[in-house]
Order: sequence, then C-alpha cells, then structure tokens
Amino acid sequence: MKYSRNDAKAYSRANMKGVWAAALTPFTPDYQIDEKGLASNLTHWHKDLGVDGVFIAGKQGEFFSMSVPERKRTFEVAADAAKKAGFQTIMSCSDQNMDTVIDLAKHAEAVGADYIVVHAPILHFFKEQDQTLYEYYKYIGEQVNIGIAMWSHPDSGYLMKPETCARIADLPNIVAIKYSVPREMYKKLTELAGDKILVSTASEEEWLDNILELNWQLYLCSNPPFLFQTAVDKRMREYTDLAFKGDAAGARKVRDSLQPVRDAFKKSRPAEKPHAHAKYWQTLLGQAAGPVRRPLLELTDAEKANVRAALTASGLKLANTEKSSAA
Repeated sequence: MKYSRNDAKAYSRANMKGVWAAALTPFTPDYQIDEKGLASNLTHWHKDLGVDGVFIAGKQGEFFSMSVPERKRTFEVAADAAKKAGFQTIMSCSDQNMDTVIDLAKHAEAVGADYIVVHAPILHFFKEQDQTLYEYYKYIGEQVNIGIAMWSHPDSGYLMKPETCARIADLPNIVAIKYSVPREMYKKLTELAGDKILVSTASEEEWLDNILELNWQLYLCSNPPFLFQTAVDKRMREYTDLAFKGDAAGARKVRDSLQPVRDAFKKSRPAEKPHAHAKYWQTLLGQAAGPVRRPLLELTDAEKANVRAALTASGLKLANTEKSSAA
C-alpha cells in the first residue's frame, strides 16, 4: 500500500491524472480469461498509446459474466503488468452483494492496486437514496485503506445527486467519481466538491472541454484511448497534452480531427452488441480480444464486414501489424 487511508485524497490528487482506459477483458476461444493477452494489451496501451492508468473488470470488462476468483485473477494480472510497465490501476469491485464488494476490495488492496471503484447499487423499490448511499460508501471505506472512486450511471436505475456525492466526498478515502450523468450535474459536483475528490466522466467527446473549462485532470474512462488510437496515431494523447500545456486552440484542432473516427465507431456499432463491436474493432487493431461471454451477443459476418469498412474509412492511421489485422 503506497498511502494510508487519511492520505488517499492527497495521493490521488498528485497521481491520478491524465488518460485512463476501461479495459475489455480478452477471452480465449473456449471463454477462459486470456491472461497473456490482457497483460499485453495493458502494456501496449501504456507504452505505445500513452495511457496513464487502467480500469479493470468493469462493465466494459464483462465483470458480470465472471466468477469472483476470475475477477480477482484479472486484478492480479493487471497489478503485475502495472508494476512492470509503470502505469496505475483502478479495480472495479462493483457487486450487489456487499460481502463480495468487500472481498474484492481487500484483494485489490492486497495485490497492489492504486485504487478501487464501486458502482452505486441497484436499490429496489426506493424513491430516495441519499442516506443509503452515504452509509454504503462509508461502510466500504471503513473496511479498507485504499482510495475509492464512486460510480454513478443510469444502469443503477437512478443518478446520484451532486449534493449526495459531495457529502460522500468528505469521507477520508473517497478520492474520485466516475460520474456518467448530464454535464450540468457533473459541473455542479465539480463546484461543490472542490479538491475533495476528482470528478470525471466517460465521454471522450467532452474530455477536452472539461479540461479547459472545469480544470479536470483525469479522464475516467472508457475505451477510446485504445480504440481511437494506435502506435502511429495518438491524437487523444496529443490533444490532452496540448490542453494541459494551455494550448486550447491546438488541442481543439487535434480533438476535432478525430471526429471521423468517432463517427465510424458509432455508426458501425449494433445497438445490442457494444461489447462484441468494441472487441472486434480491438482485434482489427491487433490487440487481444476474443469472444464475448453470454448473455452478450456476437457480431454476424455482415456486421464484421461493416466494422472493417468503417475502420478503413475512418482515417485512423494503422501500424503495419494493424493493417494486416484489418485486411
């Protein structure tokens, strides 16, 4: 452990910054975790794409299809790769069962994760959530020393109020939030929370404006850092660095140049198949991906052809190995 519970906020403020990526979990053809592929992806993202940190076993990573031992194993693989390559990690310990959340949180702490993230729970029959959520995160924080990021998303059936998040932010080892909400809500929380937590959201399209207008230091996070970038085309990293240096005009020019890639990705994504689509795009970029697990659906051959055509037309520059994969 690199810090104490009471130092978690200061540690995150000093170290939790830049471009983070939400990892897809690669599986082998027989649906086992591809440990070598996962480690290879994470190392590639950091060394070749400029990714600062990785979000492990979240919804992008199909945690809902994995057993608790499998989730723990992904933590171990990621933590080991991070130690070797020098990037940071945040492990998703989200679950409806509190014992599972705490078990995963303690394991993440034990294997050397930098932080954990816990999704707001689904609360059946509730009309108000404020005190329940406060006590929920307070209890988790009392069980571990590691820094904790909240995570609010419509998947819970409600959105955490900015005022509720700001209150929870007073707890000593609550360090950040992945706040998947409308901009007016996360802007209000940024104002309310001050330096108590790092506020972020998963939208890459809003990332630059949030650096320039809200003084954000952290993109937490989704898959654009490794799907919209290659070893020879690191425009997300480029516009982020320009923004951090104060070159707003230069950053906007680079950010805007990525729009054809964003459009190609969105237009080629079947509504019911976001995981399979992202994994196939990832395969075309030469990264480990493999199949999705049930209940998720795979792409049809026609859908794959559409993705290949979209990537080719997107203007994303591919390295030689990526060109062969996309052929």
